[in-house]
Amino acid sequence: MGLLTKIEDRPTPRNVYNWRVYFSSAVAAFAAVMIGYDSAFIGGTIALPSFKAEFGLDRLAAAEVNFLSANIVSCYQAGCFFGALFGYPIGQLWGRKKGLMFAAAVFVLGAGLMLGANAQRGLGILYAGRAIAGLGIGCASNLTPIYIAEVAPPAIRGRLVGLYELGWQIGGLVGFWINYGVNKGMPAGHSQWLVPFAVQLIPGGLMGLGCIFIRESPRWLFSKGRRPEAVANLCWIRNLAQDDAYIVEEIDAMDRQHREQLATVGDGFGAPFRAVFTNRELVKRLALGGSLFIWQNGSGINAINYYSPTVFKSIGVVGTSASLLTTGIFGVIKTAVTIVWLLYLVDHAGRKVMLLIGSLGGGLCMYAVGAYIAISKPAEHSAAAGKLSSGGIAAMFFFYLWTAFYTPSWNGTPWVVNAEIFDQHVRTLTQASCAANNWFWNFMVSRFTPQMFAAMGYGVYVFFATLMLLAIPYVWLLLPETKNVPLEDMDALFAPGVKRWKAHAIVMREVRSRTGMETGASEGGGKPAGGWVEDA
Repeated sequence: MGLLTKIEDRPTPRNVYNWRVYFSSAVAAFAAVMIGYDSAFIGGTIALPSFKAEFGLDRLAAAEVNFLSANIVSCYQAGCFFGALFGYPIGQLWGRKKGLMFAAAVFVLGAGLMLGANAQRGLGILYAGRAIAGLGIGCASNLTPIYIAEVAPPAIRGRLVGLYELGWQIGGLVGFWINYGVNKGMPAGHSQWLVPFAVQLIPGGLMGLGCIFIRESPRWLFSKGRRPEAVANLCWIRNLAQDDAYIVEEIDAMDRQHREQLATVGDGFGAPFRAVFTNRELVKRLALGGSLFIWQNGSGINAINYYSPTVFKSIGVVGTSASLLTTGIFGVIKTAVTIVWLLYLVDHAGRKVMLLIGSLGGGLCMYAVGAYIAISKPAEHSAAAGKLSSGGIAAMFFFYLWTAFYTPSWNGTPWVVNAEIFDQHVRTLTQASCAANNWFWNFMVSRFTPQMFAAMGYGVYVFFATLMLLAIPYVWLLLPETKNVPLEDMDALFAPGVKRWKAHAIVMREVRSRTGMETGASEGGGKPAGGWVEDA
């Protein structure tokens, strides 16, 4: 099996894997570039001496600086939380495409406001801009995975939804290195810290412009009874004629699901609420999807993203330039591993397996870092030494190894799973809930990380490591594998009485039997009737 080999649920024409589906997914995924950039640049930017000097942070006690830094960072996550909730009515009533355009416009407005901050105006306009930008990002974080999942063919759905994660890492990579660049290449002053804020406008503008050229989700159009438009968009995205057998089958599945929706829960704004909260199984599934973001944030990733200078200082890295350089390498590793995850691991190794491996490896690495800090207390000695000890180098190795375990597992997989596991008629609502869960826990971590490091020291690493290991039995017992399962068959994975660690094999046997594929191929042991299909 090659790197780009696809395991299909049914015989699929090569035309389906065309530039249109990749372009549409990439445009939507630009929302993640904005998210990743913010998570990476903000901690380093507010740590620049020029920023501290302009707003008087260099004259405050450490506790006061921690308080203000936490407020600057976390007001963005607060906006994201409410934006994710507002994404439901926007995506339900306006559609995915218009919703993404609206999100991009709100983000650009907020990013523009941030540029008005200076010593005379104070931090108020910065707070307001970050909260407004957060509203746009929260809305986009709801709609982007939904849109991509709805336009993607099953064999590359994980890969395409994974573009969201790749965008996050690309944005993060730029954010980490731009702080290093302005610190080394620009004189200290107002412009030095303003440039990283201004760069936010680029991905926001590109996303808004790109949305003009993509098509609305056919599945959303079907759910609204706009069948002719839905069929036309589906044919455009798949690059196939309306009478092609593949299109006929996919339209039949959408028609069937729409009829079932009308018969069981009806249509309208409140129908998804009735469908979810009157169905115990869906409530359980919603709780499961939302809880994945508790474990994701419990890994410590956002403490590292938003406060990377603090994290590396605790290991013994001193000096603004050294801290930003180390953070930049962290971003490079995340991006490189994300590409491997995107091209191969997510659709071949699967979602569940990667979460289990990431939890075990990441937890052990985080324990190693915490043990080094507890024994050596590098923050007390690194300034005199001027460089990392051999123990410090080992701790950095385990930290970067933790990055390699975390990135292809908990970083993007929860978004992929939540975009897949719900029916079309409730997907916008459930994704709003799951995205809001992410931003709530993101807010909690970003708001209290400085205080945690001040109070707990190495205990912060022990805390996050323990949570990663506790995620292992949780995922094994409760989460079924979802790779290659058609969206219309997701309910079968959660059927009462079916053990979650066996559900994938059972469902894929049924899918392949129904669509004429050889049985047994779901676990990689056989080939589809038409053979493996690779990207041209």
